[in-house]
Amino acid sequence: MAADRPAPRWRKSSYSSGNGENCVEVAGFPDGVAVRDSKNPEGAGLLFSRGAFAGFLGVVDELDARGREGLGGGED
Repeated sequence: MAADRPAPRWRKSSYSSGNGENCVEVAGFPDGVAVRDSKNPEGAGLLFSRGAFAGFLGVVDELDARGREGLGGGED
């Protein structure tokens, strides 16, 4: 990260388990949204364009609305 950039503000998923062991964190960057494993904050993260991340969130919302049956074997 360049020295003139502020440190990213990582936020933990609201879907994280109560003990915080199965979590992802996200942070906004000028060129997209990064996702990382909260158990390994010093490890690599994945950077997505804002459009790709918005699409991902749309699918998550759709699956949440459909319930767990929407997570099945890909018959859709």
